[in-house]
Amino acid sequence: MNDRRRNPFDLAYEDQTPRGGILTRLRGAPRLVFAVLCLLLGFGIALADELLRDVEREAERVQETPVEEATPLEITRAVVADLDGGIGPAVTMLIEEGLEEARSLGDAMLVIRMNTPGGLDSSTRDIIRLILASDIPVMTYVAPSGARAASAGTYILYASHIAAMAPSTNLGAATPVQMGGGFGGGDDDGEDAMTRKVVNDSVAFIRGLAELRGRNADWAEEAVREGSSVTSSVAVEENVADYIAADLREAIDGADGRVINLPRGAFVLETAGAQVVEFEASFMTRFLGVITNPNVAYILMLIGIYGLIFEFANPGIVFSGVIGAISLILGLFALNLLPVNYAAFALVGLGVALMIAEVFSPSFGIMGIGGAIAFALGSMMIFDGEVPGFELDTSVVIAATAVTALIIFIALTAALRSFRARTVSGDQGLRDEIGTVLSWSGDEGEIMIHSERWHAVSDEPLAPGDTVRVLGREGLKLRVVAAAAPAGVDDDASKMPTT
Repeated sequence: MNDRRRNPFDLAYEDQTPRGGILTRLRGAPRLVFAVLCLLLGFGIALADELLRDVEREAERVQETPVEEATPLEITRAVVADLDGGIGPAVTMLIEEGLEEARSLGDAMLVIRMNTPGGLDSSTRDIIRLILASDIPVMTYVAPSGARAASAGTYILYASHIAAMAPSTNLGAATPVQMGGGFGGGDDDGEDAMTRKVVNDSVAFIRGLAELRGRNADWAEEAVREGSSVTSSVAVEENVADYIAADLREAIDGADGRVINLPRGAFVLETAGAQVVEFEASFMTRFLGVITNPNVAYILMLIGIYGLIFEFANPGIVFSGVIGAISLILGLFALNLLPVNYAAFALVGLGVALMIAEVFSPSFGIMGIGGAIAFALGSMMIFDGEVPGFELDTSVVIAATAVTALIIFIALTAALRSFRARTVSGDQGLRDEIGTVLSWSGDEGEIMIHSERWHAVSDEPLAPGDTVRVLGREGLKLRVVAAAAPAGVDDDASKMPTT
């Protein structure tokens, strides 16, 4: 038997006693390891606390940089970009081009003259990233009087270095709604959880912007959680906006002497008397702005669908196929950038398919009417009406449905007429046709029908110049009677089969 004393720090010692629960094992574990773990945990807590203090000190430095420590930044030109309407991909391109224009001038700032009901979350965040990374000053000026910086516009105003508002303007209502992904309240726990996640994310986002620019973070949170809005005068009192300016000149001059923080340091602006440069967006930006309008995208999609239908129904037209293909591609490209309800999009597709089926195999209007109804319902739901600035006009839906119904009516009418019309080709097309005898001998001769010479036979005596009526065809000859003959004449011949 080994009488060696047990050393708790001897790692070579093997405990032969029965092992108990987790506490017993911990008491038997080397205390050195436990002490190291405690030291690491304490070091981590201290490091996290120091990082948090650094973040707080940096935020205080950004918000309270004294004028004496800031570098003067002379602004001789102000590039003005108009943001009027919903915020989408085209607006992102507009702001990016405006920043490039101001940067190329060297001593300029960008002024975003804003009047917006809101827009897409993705485009808003892209614009804010451009502003935060900008090495030139960016001012948001809510104008003219009566304008608003609602929803997404509030976030952009909070991100800007300078926030000015014209009299009788407002901002707020920044609660996130559906932005292409399906946000909003609901009755079940899943939807409520999603809503809370989206709202909390938006609150953290706008509070971060408020802390960065030294603006009222509590009101920003209220605007997100409760959808609060304020007028320009209240916004200045609540430290949401910087000042009120009656016009653009006053807005630019009002920034003079204000301290801002750019990625390259703190600067005090010298904007008094800066020249106003109206920015003109590029052709591609304007074009993108046009096709991403929900009404235009919807119409382009319809033109594309009907153009391809006409081309397939009448091969060789080419024009309708080319126009249809171009329109459909542009429409689908625009829809890809917009908040589309794909179930409604499928309903529109079903409606079009039913209407096409009605044209090619008429069902006396059943499929056509059903397709028109599905088309109208899907069109009304295809764009989410909760996203500001991206609603589909009801009048466009009504007009499109009416045009579609008219096309179906014309197609049905043509189908019914062709169904009831007498046959104009083959043996049936020759029957009851009127011709003129060219020559006749005995019971046969030649006649002229449709500018064609035919050999004909008849049981009646005929003479050149007589008018005859065709009863049927016998091989390569036509059986005829005198056109003036009673309908009952040669009735047996009229019943003969054709070969």
